[in-house]
Amino acid sequence: MFVFLIFGMTVFNWVLGNILSAAHEKKKLIFGFGITLNLLCLAIFKYSNLICSSLNSFSNTFFGKNPHWMSDIVLPLAISFFIFEFIHYLFEIYRGHEPIKSFTLFALFAAFFPTQIAGPIKRFPDFEVQMQEHKPFKLRYLDDGIPLIIIGFAKKILLADTLAQLVNMGYTIPNEFGSLELWLFAYAFAFQIYFDFSGYTDIARGSAMLFGYKIPINFNMPYIASNISNFWHRWHISLSTWLRDYLFIPLGGSRGNEFQTNRNLFITMVLGGLWHGASWNFVVWGIYHGLALAAHRTFLTFKKNFEWLDRFVSSKLGNLLSIVFTFHIVCMGWVLFRVQDIGVALNALKRMVLLSPIYSHTEVTIGQFLVLKQDLPVIIIISLILTLIMLFLNLPLSFLSERKIFRNCPPWLVGSFCCCLIVIMLIFLPDGTQPFIYFQF
Repeated sequence: MFVFLIFGMTVFNWVLGNILSAAHEKKKLIFGFGITLNLLCLAIFKYSNLICSSLNSFSNTFFGKNPHWMSDIVLPLAISFFIFEFIHYLFEIYRGHEPIKSFTLFALFAAFFPTQIAGPIKRFPDFEVQMQEHKPFKLRYLDDGIPLIIIGFAKKILLADTLAQLVNMGYTIPNEFGSLELWLFAYAFAFQIYFDFSGYTDIARGSAMLFGYKIPINFNMPYIASNISNFWHRWHISLSTWLRDYLFIPLGGSRGNEFQTNRNLFITMVLGGLWHGASWNFVVWGIYHGLALAAHRTFLTFKKNFEWLDRFVSSKLGNLLSIVFTFHIVCMGWVLFRVQDIGVALNALKRMVLLSPIYSHTEVTIGQFLVLKQDLPVIIIISLILTLIMLFLNLPLSFLSERKIFRNCPPWLVGSFCCCLIVIMLIFLPDGTQPFIYFQF
């Protein structure tokens, strides 16, 4: 069924793109119609359940009646990503770029399997050039793509799925844990979602390379960002730049005064949060990052008035402290992202900030196991050590996948490295596999 949905949207956007390109009058009206229909499709399939449940809660709160409206619409896989690519396509045609004349090439752009499910979000001017190139098979494509695919699977299987065991344990009953444990779970989820999504991106990029295609890098070591703005230049880069080019700038960007710029940032991040899922916790997560970005801009203006502060922030110590501070700001945001119940998430954040209680003083039942309070500190220490080990394991994996170091290595070394990773994955394969986190969006 959903094959017909993406095929229908592909035909619609290809036809509308050609009409928009040829139009001399009512161009804005045609463009607005295309954007509206794409967003309407996204809203119907992705947000129907949220709208119904919110109306039920509103009616029950203010009128004492719950109509029990429900939506049985199933979320199509990857609808968020291909709708965003269609919107980007119409934007570029409206701005004067030539449309893709061949329907076959346009359908390939929309249905390119490595990126269709969870990105990265492609830009059609760059991808169109690659589609029109003659690409005879080359062994170099395998040399480039296979090591990247193996690294992606290693990130997912060895790191993300292992951390998922700890994360699922903690966020099943977060109210039962103290601040130290909650911080550990936040750290674990921060690296789980990074390994999970960057691992998928490596697999997608490697799969595209097998056919001679290059798709953009989506991550650039985000947890060494020195401020929240820099974090969004390093995290999910294809989405960040999409939001900048097709939402933030059309809203006015930074062309207005300080208030208007912060307002545009705030709106962009709230809508970016809502894009991640049909749940209010994603909206709150977007609000959190919108406020954080606005606070960062305000701080940049403030520190210019104090030369000593500006000098300290620019120093090596100041930069290190900024990285640590930014990482913890991001980790607190991940709690809002991971815990769907907003009340539970805010309570967990309060415990984390107030450091009270430090750790759980009660017996905690996790699955079929009863964990005694005297055992929890030991579990925390062991888990923290494992988390740090996985952090250091990520450094060479990220360096290899993001810096193209394989180009300078002899084939026997690359082959040996890949074989070792495969053997390690087979030996340390977790008991249960986890779906990719971004498959739900």
